[in-house]
Amino acid sequence: MENKNTLSSKEAVILLLSVFIVGFCTIIYELLIGSVSSYFLGDSIRQFSIVIGLTMTAMGLGTLISRLINKNLIYYFILVEVILAVIGGLCVPILYFAYTVEAVYYPVMILLILLIGGLIGLEIPLLTRIMEKYYNLKDNISNVLSLDYLGAFIATVVFPFILLPFLGVFESSIFAGFLNLIVAIINFIWFKDKILKKRVVKIVSLMVLIFVFLAGLFLFSKEVVKFWENNIFEDRVIFSKQTPYQKVVMTKNKEDIRLFIDGNVQFSSVDEYRYHELLVHIPMNLVKHRENILILGGGDGLATREILKYDDVKSITVVDLDKEITDLAKNERILRELNNDSFNNPKVNIINDDAFKFLENANNFYDLIIIDLPDPNNSSLARLYSREFYRLVKKKLAYQGLMVTQSTSPFFSPEAYWCINESIKAARFNYTYPYHVYVPAFGDWGFILGSNIKFDINDININIETKFIDKDVIKNAFKLEKDVQRENIEPSTLDRPKVLEYYLNGWRYWN
Repeated sequence: MENKNTLSSKEAVILLLSVFIVGFCTIIYELLIGSVSSYFLGDSIRQFSIVIGLTMTAMGLGTLISRLINKNLIYYFILVEVILAVIGGLCVPILYFAYTVEAVYYPVMILLILLIGGLIGLEIPLLTRIMEKYYNLKDNISNVLSLDYLGAFIATVVFPFILLPFLGVFESSIFAGFLNLIVAIINFIWFKDKILKKRVVKIVSLMVLIFVFLAGLFLFSKEVVKFWENNIFEDRVIFSKQTPYQKVVMTKNKEDIRLFIDGNVQFSSVDEYRYHELLVHIPMNLVKHRENILILGGGDGLATREILKYDDVKSITVVDLDKEITDLAKNERILRELNNDSFNNPKVNIINDDAFKFLENANNFYDLIIIDLPDPNNSSLARLYSREFYRLVKKKLAYQGLMVTQSTSPFFSPEAYWCINESIKAARFNYTYPYHVYVPAFGDWGFILGSNIKFDINDININIETKFIDKDVIKNAFKLEKDVQRENIEPSTLDRPKVLEYYLNGWRYWN
């Protein structure tokens, strides 16, 4: 039979382990809610600021409430972990379904943050008071806080490199809930003799019920997510994957294939040629040399398909951050048919890297740089529409070369469109040429050319096979109507990402 000191030592280890896991789960819940809100609403800085700020406030309130608990500390700690297992474990599923109901997402998100933060605020004070019997005050505080911070640090590493790539946000949420439940179960096993007998049956029944529920939800998570996606997306979902960087979904309705990234449509196969023909063929028929082409973004291979129509092109470098996207375009039958198997052409070199980082380290110069990136709807993407980014583009452009960037909608977000134009000018491009086209899946969509030398936009002759673009389309493309014109627009910089502010303000009106 173990003596009292040995038993107390084991109890202390259990409690210290609980502190570590509690700290781990705290950060995981913040990262999960912040990530999901960024996916759905954009502007990651704003979403994470709201999540962190409200969580810290709720934790403070939870700490104050802990003063009201004076007896049965271990029971209330276990109860807090059980409740947190449910609310925290279901935070992402709840947010997913809240997104399907208009105007409900923000209230639900705030309520979840307050509940989770409040429960987290209860944990550490309760654990600290329980551990008073094992350590003096100085050691107790240092042990609790150091392990709590260590757990938080481990969470910041595990979340982006393990949980998100392998489980995705939905299953990661349930996994974190399981961790809180495991803390509750372990502490119940070790300290059940300190819990009133009439409460034992209730707490055991509750833990078993929650375990079965979370396990079932985890096992059938793919079916649940598929059901949710079929309600979110109008068409049948034929591909869905959470990559380390984004949520990728492909849908099909008869002949219409659509690709979505974080819920935003990237193309519709019914009309994508309008977008890509304007993006590619106007600059391709302006530059004097077009041997070496660089595409930043364009991981679907559709821009590359258009460039390969020109026999004098010798090399196409495609830089896209997400290998899952380029692999999909290279190997998936449906996308290969759409992009004419462009990524398997020997002229094409695919590099999975951040566009900003690639330009900083690139040694080559390019005759044409095509920027086909997602809209600047978060701070990470906004940096790729900044003055500093376009300066890097300019440095890698041949003197007689040309750059073109997709520039969101001049109708739906005119301030963002003209901000991109001003940012290119601020990067010391001597000339900019704004133009646009109507794409049914998107609406009116804009592009901007930037160059060191002057080009005659009236001298564009398309001599390859196209579905849409011709002289009349080109002539109309460079006419931007009076109602989309804007003045006194500031350029976007890394320090002040004005394009993000303009973009969110513009699109908020239409969403």
